[in-house]
Amino acid sequence: MTETERQQRLDREELVAETAGPAPVSTELPPDDPVHAGEETRSQWRDVWRQFRSHTGAMVALVLFIGVILFVTIGPYIWTADPAYVDILARNTGFTAEHPLGTDQLGRDMLARLMVGGRVSIAVGLTAMILAITLGSLIGVLSGYFRRLDAPLMRLTELFLALPLLPLLLLMVTLFREPLSQAFGPAMGIFLLIVSAIGATSWMQSARIVRGDVLGLKEREFILAAKSIGTPAPRMILRHILPNVLSPIMVAATLGIATAIITESALSFLGLGFPPDFPTWGRLLYDAVDQMQMYPTRVILPGLLISLTVLCVNYIGDGLRDAMDPRIRGR
Repeated sequence: MTETERQQRLDREELVAETAGPAPVSTELPPDDPVHAGEETRSQWRDVWRQFRSHTGAMVALVLFIGVILFVTIGPYIWTADPAYVDILARNTGFTAEHPLGTDQLGRDMLARLMVGGRVSIAVGLTAMILAITLGSLIGVLSGYFRRLDAPLMRLTELFLALPLLPLLLLMVTLFREPLSQAFGPAMGIFLLIVSAIGATSWMQSARIVRGDVLGLKEREFILAAKSIGTPAPRMILRHILPNVLSPIMVAATLGIATAIITESALSFLGLGFPPDFPTWGRLLYDAVDQMQMYPTRVILPGLLISLTVLCVNYIGDGLRDAMDPRIRGR
């Protein structure tokens, strides 16, 4: 390097140093309590809970729903009567100390059968809801994010929406009832069949809701910025898309529980649900139809529990929808 080139290089370095000025000094201090450094990230959920608490109907429904859950889960450990025990001598008794809610036509304790039947009905509702929400969310995200998959997946969704659901459920139960009962046993086979049938015919609404939200998210600035730096599609969906569509998924999940409970009760009421020795709320209704004029409480009690559970779940879903809507939460 010649003397002239060396001098020019020194002049350029001096000019850069003069124009750059002193380096900025950060005045941001580290958090005093690192454990609570993420409080701001949890403030959104606090706002959601605060808005949910302001919804009186949703709070009352939540308390009642928790009471129903405790009734069907802890109740059998407190009231230990066998729901399948047949006592012909005690058949058709009223409200007594030995049988607080009476007995049925075979002398089986109604309180124990309501507890066990509620456990089965709610388990069917929760499991079918998880299956339907998982399938619907997957199809909705894929349809909304990948343009080439949008048309075929939406045509599939519209096809399922056009099918008559109750005849389809009856056909599925009729075709697969015996094979699954032989493979997994009467109770587990029917449980898997009903859960699969309800889940496979209940995912369409959640898929369309999630697809609409994903289509809107694709045009947001943070999504476009993530795409510009080459974020792969799986990471984009898991880190940016799914967290932002969690609100409609949770609302659809709460409403899906109510739909699944009603559908299972309808199938059991038609005699196509669980076997007679495996009580559910719908099966209790079916068994009491013939004697509903003489013993109306046998129809009123399971019908009241079904209605109360479905009403509570619907109110909870309504409260979640209002709480997770940022336009309402910001008021």
